Formats: sequence, structure tokens, C-alpha cells
Amino acid sequence: MFSERLESAVKTITSLSSQLTAIEQIADLLIECLSRGGVVWTAGNGGSAAQALHFSEELVGRYRSNRRALASAMLGSDPTVLTCIANDYGFDQIFARPLQAMARPEDALLVLSTSGNSPNILAALDAARSMGCTSIGLLGGSGGNCLEKCDATLVVPSEDSAFVQDAHQVVIHLLCEAIETWTAGDEP
Repeated sequence: MFSERLESAVKTITSLSSQLTAIEQIADLLIECLSRGGVVWTAGNGGSAAQALHFSEELVGRYRSNRRALASAMLGSDPTVLTCIANDYGFDQIFARPLQAMARPEDALLVLSTSGNSPNILAALDAARSMGCTSIGLLGGSGGNCLEKCDATLVVPSEDSAFVQDAHQVVIHLLCEAIETWTAGDEP
């Protein structure tokens, strides 16, 4: 059982090599956002929420290099805001509402979804579009309904959420690598 699961995970991660252009496009959009003083907002549910939070902390803190802090925050990371919005407006609005409160047109929204069909992620993408923010999706399966709402996407072609999240984690670190390479040339 372990051997079979491990082989499938490796196969899914290896499939990313055919999507390097998409990863580069996403990295370029994130760098453009940060270079114009924008904030990278992130969102996801469950394990994807943990990955969204992980990406934001890598930008604010550091990935591998000592560098200036970069503006990023995970929507829904404050439980008081999350429960207030879920109670008063519904769970579908837990990401859209704070994005509407804090985002600006120069910002970017990076969503992570293994299905691409989570109503709260779709609402956040709609909010980002209405505000003029760049929207990026790290998705799974077919990309779901998120696919048409994003300016750039990477779709991991697997229906297994664990394998999609494994691949998303690799992509997150590749994006961090690209961003830190950019900051090295950007630093005085």
C-alpha cells in the first residue's frame, strides 16, 4: 500500500515538469504584484488553508534567504473575523469579505483548491475580479469553476486531494525560490 501511494505521489509531482511555463507565469504575476507595492493574499480550505498560510509566512518571514519582508496574508487566518463573517454572512463569504475590506487593485489573490469548486474560493475570486486584483489559482482535478475566474492557473491533473496538495507544496516552494531570486536583484 505505501509503495503504491508513494509511486503515485511521485508521478503527480513529476507531472509538474510539463507545467513549468504556468509556474513561471504565476511567479511573474506575484513578482509584479510585489514590485508595485501590492499584497499577496492567499486562501484555501483545510489542508489548502495550511498551505495558503505557509506561503504567506514564507513571504513575510523568509524562505531560504535573509531579505526584506514581503507583504502577504492568509484570508481567514483570524478566527474571530472568520467566525463573525461565517455567522453573519455565511461560510461562502469568509474570504471575500476581508478581501473587500483590505485589498487594493495592485494586490494579488492566490487561491489553493483541490477541486476548484469551493463556494468560498469562488466568491473570493469574484471579489478579486471586481476590485481589479490579479487572481491566481493552484487547483486540482479539472480546475473546476475556479479555472475561468483566474488570470493564471496551475492545475494538478489528479482527483486525489493528497496528491494535489503534495504537488501544490512543491509549487509553493518553487514560487518562493523565484521570488527570493527576484529580491536578491531588487535589494540595495
